[in-house]
Amino acid sequence: MKISCAKNELVSALQIVSKAVATKPQTPILSGIYLKAEAGILELQATNYEIGMVCRIPAEIEEPGQIAISGRYFQEVIRKLPGDSVSLSFNREEKIVHIQSNQANFTLLSMNASEFPTIKPMEGNLQFKIKDNVLRSLVKKTVFACSNDESRPVFTGCYLEVADTKVTMAATNTHRLAVKYETFDESIGNIKVIIPSRILQELLHNMTSEIPTDVTVTCTYNQISFAFENLYMTSRLIEGAFPDYHRVIPPEFATVVTLDASEFSSAVDRVSLISRAGDYNIIKLEFANNQVHITSNNPDIGNAEESVAASIEGPELTIAFNAQYIMDVMKNIDSETCQIKLNQPLSPAAVRESDDEEFIYIVTPVRTAH
Repeated sequence: MKISCAKNELVSALQIVSKAVATKPQTPILSGIYLKAEAGILELQATNYEIGMVCRIPAEIEEPGQIAISGRYFQEVIRKLPGDSVSLSFNREEKIVHIQSNQANFTLLSMNASEFPTIKPMEGNLQFKIKDNVLRSLVKKTVFACSNDESRPVFTGCYLEVADTKVTMAATNTHRLAVKYETFDESIGNIKVIIPSRILQELLHNMTSEIPTDVTVTCTYNQISFAFENLYMTSRLIEGAFPDYHRVIPPEFATVVTLDASEFSSAVDRVSLISRAGDYNIIKLEFANNQVHITSNNPDIGNAEESVAASIEGPELTIAFNAQYIMDVMKNIDSETCQIKLNQPLSPAAVRESDDEEFIYIVTPVRTAH
């Protein structure tokens, strides 16, 4: 194998696929990155059996071929090379990869490429195309609500339900719930799966095109893949039944508060500086006199308070929340104004966007001593 390519493109591709390199590999080959060069394309692959990443970049290929190389060292070396282009050549007898850029020369030992579990395009029982901006919105507005508690796997992923023309994504950690749906012009099938949040975070990170691009989603009973532009990503699905989240969405609310989203978000961020050091990170919101009075206190640090103008319809009330749960949703709101809908001080509240009827966030309040 003998190739040359642009350094910045190789660095970008390595950043993407390295997310799938196994940190504690079951077998040594999983700590490697697989490279295959043919027909003007250099393809890079990595997998840890949970997720797999494939990225393709253009390259000048003098001799086609395939190699596997230690992911960690290869990425470090390429990132620090001095030139704008990189030449790679592989000597099969020596099992050595030669890397050259400007005046810098490196040799790295190769791994056995034939042992690498290469990622093949998946054939699933459901395949559909979705614009990346639509998928981005579905993921962005739900994935933040997933749990990090590995002992309850179904809560560490997003539930994806495709029902004819409607695609719904939902995520919960049992204290909060985010639901976003999109409706299509034609039926795209029926499926219910739970996708690990990790692959969705990577997907979000890599869907960056300015112009809406098609993403091909393929599902089997235990795997899902996303293909777009020069990327192909696969992931195992999470086994188990996602809870019936419809039951936790209150059918109606007594109090509806409308406020400026960025003003409220900034105020919560400032006031919660005091509560962040505490165990529960609690802020109190008092909805009265057409304003929201936000307070937090920590006996060891001090107090903070701030008021934000609001339009309040219905009974006035005071309610306490984990500040992080409020800040997380506010970061993902795109409308200029948002609504907070409430019933009782200990009943779940909803946060909605003024410009997006297809999104709802439910958050459970915190019981306070006073």
